[in-house]
Amino acid sequence: GSPTTPAISVWQALNKYLLAVITSLQGLFQQSHSLIKKTMYLTAVEVYWMPDPRLRSAEGQGSLRHQVRDTEMRSAGRRPGRGPAPHLAFAALRPRRKICRNCKCGQEEHDVLLSNEEDRKVGKLFEDTKYTTLIAKLKSDGIPMYKRNVMILTNPVAAKKNVSINTVTYEWAPPVQNQALARQYMQMLPKEKQPVAGSEGAQYRKKQLAKQLPAHDQDPSKCHELSPKEVKEMEQFVKKYKSEALGVGDVKLPRDMDAQGPNKTYIPGGDRSTTTAVGAMEDKSAEPKRTQYSCYCCKLSMKEGDPAIYAERAGYDKLWHPACFVCSTCHELLVDMIYFWKNGKLYCGRHYCDSEKPRCAGCDELIFSNEYTQAENQNWHLKHFCCFDCDNILAGEIYVMVNDKPVCKPCYVKNHAVVCQGCHNAIDPEVQRVTYNNFSWHASTECFLCSCCSKCLIGQKFMPVEGMVFCSVECKKMMS
Repeated sequence: GSPTTPAISVWQALNKYLLAVITSLQGLFQQSHSLIKKTMYLTAVEVYWMPDPRLRSAEGQGSLRHQVRDTEMRSAGRRPGRGPAPHLAFAALRPRRKICRNCKCGQEEHDVLLSNEEDRKVGKLFEDTKYTTLIAKLKSDGIPMYKRNVMILTNPVAAKKNVSINTVTYEWAPPVQNQALARQYMQMLPKEKQPVAGSEGAQYRKKQLAKQLPAHDQDPSKCHELSPKEVKEMEQFVKKYKSEALGVGDVKLPRDMDAQGPNKTYIPGGDRSTTTAVGAMEDKSAEPKRTQYSCYCCKLSMKEGDPAIYAERAGYDKLWHPACFVCSTCHELLVDMIYFWKNGKLYCGRHYCDSEKPRCAGCDELIFSNEYTQAENQNWHLKHFCCFDCDNILAGEIYVMVNDKPVCKPCYVKNHAVVCQGCHNAIDPEVQRVTYNNFSWHASTECFLCSCCSKCLIGQKFMPVEGMVFCSVECKKMMS
């Protein structure tokens, strides 16, 4: 029989739905085909070419630059300049570079200094200063030793059957008579920076002690090959900063600062203090007004019951929160509250010295010679601007910067160069190459070829697939 009207309606609706689906699929196919045409094909000239055509001639300009991924090539020049290059070291591997021979990181990363060596270094720093109360000289050799204050706290811990004692040892604590004040000071530091023995905070303190107060910034005997003239100049430099900049913070309560210093009266919010004779107050019975102090660093108000740090060289009107007593350059806590004051700013020992003298990026020592080299915005002794891998001097040679360290061309090719996906050989830093994502090829007719038919792709469109390149979809399918 003939189909009924409802059946015809259902059939028409189904046909309309199928037609809409087909139309939608056709649209998606056209979009994807267009997208494939736009994205799957690249032209060799659109990817990363090396060397850059804007490079200057090393002979004509005195500088040759190759942008090789994360490296830069230069022709080593000589001109004086300034700029810090923080890298410490220990004599175990390369004494001149003061770095680990294996991983090439600094002494502070390896926890090399022993406690007695730390104490000798800081003791030497405080020698011939007003802080001799913080050192003691050994009878055996007369070397000054730092008498750092170690604090041991005992806290009762309630258990089910009895009470046990929990002991916490701080490898350093402020040398104050009031232990409660010292404990309060510690609690105001970030937990990861509290120098509890065996903790992350203790390791942090040791690392900062090595980094902020390098022995070669104060002791000529810790430096390499200084001339007699340089030794004398360094001794004068150390004497000068000890008398003009070096200081140790003192922990106090803000309310105690109003009585600090002989006969001082403070003006709230002011930078000056005035001297008043004892007994000159007209109303002796009146309560003296207390100064409202704010932190010199964060500018927030100091709470009366919280400990604050006072730096004598900064003046009686300046206080810091314990966590704000930091170097103005590296922003790390000033280790053991040892600071250097200059032009209204706190510095650690390293960065104070950097503000006064250039520092060699090769040996990390201050430069007292009139002749030195500047390269890569860093300073170098003339004989220390050398390959980071083999130590060959680089003056006048081509070199490549790898992780901010200069490497000679042979060492770069041997240890750091990218490998061509075509011939699987290292790519010379001066040779043109093509780079796409993390893959590179020699920009030659022998290497940059279709992975299927070996058609040369220089200047042609290609399809990158992981480490392979194809000239067409057909070639890609044949290799699938």
